[in-house]
Amino acid sequence: MSLTESDREWLQRAASLAGRGWGRVHPNPMVGCVLARDGHLVGEGWHEEFGGPHSEVNAIRSAGDSARGATAYVSLEPCSHHGQTPPCSEALVEAGVTRVVFGASDPGAATGGGAELLEQAGVEVVGPAADVGTFHDVDPVFFHTSTYRRPYVALKLAVSLDGRIAAREGERTLLTGDEANREVHRLRSGFDAVLVGGETARIDDPLLTVRYGFDPRIQPTRVVVDPRATLSPDASMFGDGSEAPVVVFTTEAAPAERVEALGDVGAQVEIVPQGGGGANLGKMLERCWHLGLCSVFCEGGARLATVLAREGLAQRFYVFQAPVTLGSQGVPAFEGESSTPEGLGWSSRGEPMQFGPDVLITYDYQGG
Repeated sequence: MSLTESDREWLQRAASLAGRGWGRVHPNPMVGCVLARDGHLVGEGWHEEFGGPHSEVNAIRSAGDSARGATAYVSLEPCSHHGQTPPCSEALVEAGVTRVVFGASDPGAATGGGAELLEQAGVEVVGPAADVGTFHDVDPVFFHTSTYRRPYVALKLAVSLDGRIAAREGERTLLTGDEANREVHRLRSGFDAVLVGGETARIDDPLLTVRYGFDPRIQPTRVVVDPRATLSPDASMFGDGSEAPVVVFTTEAAPAERVEALGDVGAQVEIVPQGGGGANLGKMLERCWHLGLCSVFCEGGARLATVLAREGLAQRFYVFQAPVTLGSQGVPAFEGESSTPEGLGWSSRGEPMQFGPDVLITYDYQGG
């Protein structure tokens, strides 16, 4: 059965609610739910906290007795398994919901199948939606990791109008303003790890923690790709008192005493094969997966972002463009012949977003 215009509107509302779980529910998916009856909203909710009630349960609680006879609109197929909470499909049946419309099927072998359970209980079920990509995009990390069993990688760069990331080689250049920086910290809060290259770590000496008032359930692990273990044991990330762990990926080319020094200040040092003039990034991401780092937010530098993009290891690209020019002496954002994400095979998604004087353009890679 196809969706009505009203169905699509309610389902889109459920999808918009889901994003409120950013940084609080992973590795569970972000899900939103709306309950409507006779064209009127009677309840809504979203998955607010890992281990807490799912969106359907929160919506049922919001609706109370009005849930009976209502239609539930859920961005993701209601789950069918007993985990930290009972199955949402059973909760919908018990609440007296008579129709369920969902946006995307649950890809999980253990969690999927809620639609079948609902139908067996006599509930009318409609889904997935024809425009299922819209609902995959509610939580692309969840769908990517469930399908491919490897980390979802997002790249982030701040660039000038003339495509530069720094005024000169080896010089830290602050391009974006406070509003854009706040959005970067919001994005960080939804990932398992924040990644930089060794050169960026040396030049910028970043903390790589989530600040600006955001409160992720777990602070992202700080990851540095440093093939020769050149990161200083005196780097700020080792002395900031944060609970966020530091993982340094290096290679056999790193001197043993440098590796030992990083371990002495609390870094978890992982040795991966060499590749492409540095560390083998594919092997690095395989190790991230085994460490439980299923989503990685890469903040630089240009060389690391370019290699990840060219090797098909990244899925999303956040480009913050600042209204300044740096000139020909500036460091290009993209190495080699490609001067834009489009040149690397990426496609922009949605409309550009304004953050103060800066503009965010988001790109997706369709290669998996």
